[in-house]
Amino acid sequence: MFGIHSLFEALKYQAFVDFGYVMLLIYFLAMSAVTLYCIFQFHLLYLYKKYHKANPVIHYRQYDKEDPKVPFVTVQLPMFNEMYVAERIIDCVAAQEYPKDRFQIQVLDDSTDETVQIVANKVAEYKAKGFDIVHLHRVNRQGFKAGALQDAMPHVKSDFIAIFDADFTPRPDFLRTTMPYFEDSSVGIVQTRWEHINADYSLLTKLQALQLNVHFTVEQAGRSYGNLLLQFNGTAGVWRKNVINEAGGWQSDTLTEDLDLSFRAQILGYKIKYLEKLESPAELPVEMNGLKNQQFRWNKGGAQNARKLFHLIWTEGANKLTWIQKMHATSQLLAYGVFLWVFIAAISSIPLAFAFRELGISTHFLSFSILGLFSIAGISYTANITAALNRSVPATIWEKLRFFGLFITFMPISLGLSLYNAIAVIEGYMGKASSFVRTPKYGITGNKKSTFKNASYLAKKISWITIAEGLMALVFAAAVAMGIATENTAFVLFHSMLAFGFGTIFYFSVKQLGSAE
Repeated sequence: MFGIHSLFEALKYQAFVDFGYVMLLIYFLAMSAVTLYCIFQFHLLYLYKKYHKANPVIHYRQYDKEDPKVPFVTVQLPMFNEMYVAERIIDCVAAQEYPKDRFQIQVLDDSTDETVQIVANKVAEYKAKGFDIVHLHRVNRQGFKAGALQDAMPHVKSDFIAIFDADFTPRPDFLRTTMPYFEDSSVGIVQTRWEHINADYSLLTKLQALQLNVHFTVEQAGRSYGNLLLQFNGTAGVWRKNVINEAGGWQSDTLTEDLDLSFRAQILGYKIKYLEKLESPAELPVEMNGLKNQQFRWNKGGAQNARKLFHLIWTEGANKLTWIQKMHATSQLLAYGVFLWVFIAAISSIPLAFAFRELGISTHFLSFSILGLFSIAGISYTANITAALNRSVPATIWEKLRFFGLFITFMPISLGLSLYNAIAVIEGYMGKASSFVRTPKYGITGNKKSTFKNASYLAKKISWITIAEGLMALVFAAAVAMGIATENTAFVLFHSMLAFGFGTIFYFSVKQLGSAE
């Protein structure tokens, strides 16, 4: 009996060691994928800094305000149930410093609520003032935003199409600054940088601004300055109409039709001109469930496009794109999978934390994953502090301290979104179809506190993913306690960040639910 018991214990120990090695392999692969992503980000940072070192001052050409020979433009405003911001975007477009007889406004309205009448009244107001404006209301919402854009194409009167989502407030000089770049026949799209009209509204909006600034400086500008493929961001840009048609039109088989069409256009040989210094202000989501829906759509759509576009990049683009363009385009599409890899690393780290000693491996093995953290910190610092956007004086100590405080908060919150976004990526890779759930906006500007607790469009029910996020917070909190109790502290900081991140996401997801109808 003693021999059998000893054999059984030996087998259990060997199974534990084998399981530990499996978890180590999974963790290593996951963090290697994250590190590879960070290497590509570092290259974009290098391209960004290199360009700005050679071009410390950037000026954009503009058409005169009353030049009668400027190109005719159609401005499309796709919207769905945007009662709080519909009037604002129409007013901003009508206020363009562009000859009134040289642009058309199309309000592409798929709404099913009061927005329909609000838009109808506003369109009638501007028609009476002599504007060429039309209200195109669909009742089936087929194809969602992509469907609305495609259905409106036969009604476009011009060779150029500007697009704004309903939450944007374009500058009066937007058209006269973007349109001169189409004098270059190779330019098919002009994209401007998003700015944030309510960045200081709350901690949530501050953290979003922190991350979006990275995308619109280091990422978008870096790709532009390095002659790499970049994306149209779905809004705040202008297209040549013929490029849309040549590239296959707006297609609704992904949730990010903007990324899809812009890649197809660039593979054909057209360029995206990115205007880093021309900001297009927009409203950031102010509540957690709206932000999560936006994140889900972006990440699932990105994964869907990875599934759809890889073969185009490496086959149709084989002789049209350079190897560095193809590598970065692949990296850009795979970047949406980072949240999946982060979540896999998080889950595998729990058993791994208690297996290091038995495996005889030093915890210094984990140090390579710190490279990713330094990469993200350096890029974020450049985008938010040292980027030469509109800064004429060096950043103050307070601005730097504020950045580091926000960044320290941003990291665990990002980890807390990993489950939600990982599910989005998995669904995208699997080709699972789902509705286009738009991000509701409430007409909030600046840092003036506005209540939206009883506003329409708020989520009314707790999703199963939110419940899972609450459970994840408890699991990682328990891992922290066990790690400290057993002196297996290799992952205590990592698990603490995960517990805080998941707990914060869960708390605000529940707190910011709307009143049940």
